[in-house]
Amino acid sequence: MNKRRHIISLVLLVVIVASSFTANLIAGNKPALGLDLQGGASVTLQPEGAFDKANLDVAVEIIRARVDSIGVAEPEIILQGGTVIVNLPGVKDQQQALDIIGRTGELLLRPVLQTGMLNENPSTTIAGDTTQDSTQDTKQPAVTDTVPVAGGPGSSRHINTSAATSTTVPVSASTTVPVLDSATVAPADDAAEPKVELGEDPNDPSQTVLLLDKQGIAYVVGPAGASGKVFKNDARADVQTGEWTVVVSLRDGADGDVQWNKMAADCFNRTELCPTGQLAMVLDGTVISAPTVNEPEFTGGSVQISGSFTADEARDLAKILEFGAVPVRFVVSQAQTVSATLGTDSLRAAIISGIVGTLLVLILLIAYYRLMALFVVAGMTISIALLWSLISVLSRTNGLALSLSGIAGIIVSIGIAVDSYIVFFERIKDEIRVGKTLKNSVIRSFESAWRTIVAADTVSFLCAAVLWFLTVGSVRGFAFFLGISALTDLVITYFFTRSAVLLFARSKRVQGKKILGIQTVKPEV
Repeated sequence: MNKRRHIISLVLLVVIVASSFTANLIAGNKPALGLDLQGGASVTLQPEGAFDKANLDVAVEIIRARVDSIGVAEPEIILQGGTVIVNLPGVKDQQQALDIIGRTGELLLRPVLQTGMLNENPSTTIAGDTTQDSTQDTKQPAVTDTVPVAGGPGSSRHINTSAATSTTVPVSASTTVPVLDSATVAPADDAAEPKVELGEDPNDPSQTVLLLDKQGIAYVVGPAGASGKVFKNDARADVQTGEWTVVVSLRDGADGDVQWNKMAADCFNRTELCPTGQLAMVLDGTVISAPTVNEPEFTGGSVQISGSFTADEARDLAKILEFGAVPVRFVVSQAQTVSATLGTDSLRAAIISGIVGTLLVLILLIAYYRLMALFVVAGMTISIALLWSLISVLSRTNGLALSLSGIAGIIVSIGIAVDSYIVFFERIKDEIRVGKTLKNSVIRSFESAWRTIVAADTVSFLCAAVLWFLTVGSVRGFAFFLGISALTDLVITYFFTRSAVLLFARSKRVQGKKILGIQTVKPEV
């Protein structure tokens, strides 16, 4: 009965490990590599102006949520005093990641007073402009009303409730606007009216400013009527009626739907505060989107933003709406890139050192324990396969990344695993020396050795847990892989080493033979 149980235990473990290893290979899962092994970007953010510790902690959590949302494997976000260090290993679109990290200002909602294209050469006209203003100052750019380019934030984009039907408010015909001279701009409908003063700080919510979007479309926006705090943190990109949209809920109260509906009414009715009907969403002085408001009041508790979005544009806007309000403003004080070549060299060096160290240990064990060292080789092979599978799955599902410090933790764990075999084998030798048969020696030795192995691995796991909770950066990677390797060692020792050695000791071929360098006693028939 015991023999059958040991065979089932052994076969079941091997099948599970082999199946998981094969399944990961077929699925294309593999351990994700950290910044020091595959290259990436490191950004240092410095708070601008006065701040308090509570707001800084909130800002760091928002940055962490932003980075997690773009799928970076095991990003390191370290707070050192007032400085925030963000390490991004192996990002697919490095510039996109840097852009999202750099957006650390507050999302502002501003009414659009004018929209058009910047004319860097006022002596010529822009598409749609049929007249010229001879009084233009050639040293200043001009803003000319024009139908925004397809796909731009103002292009057939609008806001409505999730239950309402989407319609588009057309943009008015193109007209020439006087030059932005002395930081002023004239209204588009009447150039003779007094000019509007333009502020110099694009991030000042109380000023009327000229801003651009990523496509180069210019917007003259009024003072902010609300911030991104009117939205709940539940923005998502979705497909509605065959097109990409962004759906986000409004908060209740004066700081939520009340503020939003006040701005929506002004834009829908095209009052002096919002003559274009567009509401610009501004982050760090850049217009992220400027949709047209199609409802005077939103009573459903949610807002749907739709238009000519691509999937990536919808997802990016959803991330910004969800994580846009940061209570501390940062500036990028340093940005550096770790080259992929340097990362590859580090990975190669780590692999070579690990292989050399493991081979030296195995050679020593084979020289000392002879045939029994084959159980160490087999156990280490199964342990590595199991560890590889676990890391691959965690990399795919939780963004875990293998760094140099993690490899160091795995190499240290190899020593812990070898210690388990040594403790077991030495106990067997002690039992054989006092005249016990090989079978009885293995049974009695494992019972006593198992307590020692559990104690050693438990201590290693607890030390790893303490390091994980009390440290930051690369030390946490070392602690994680050390801890998971300690747990793996317990599983392999109990289900593989114990069963395999016990089955070996039952074999009639080894009875009375020299094992572990010691002559065993042949059992009486």
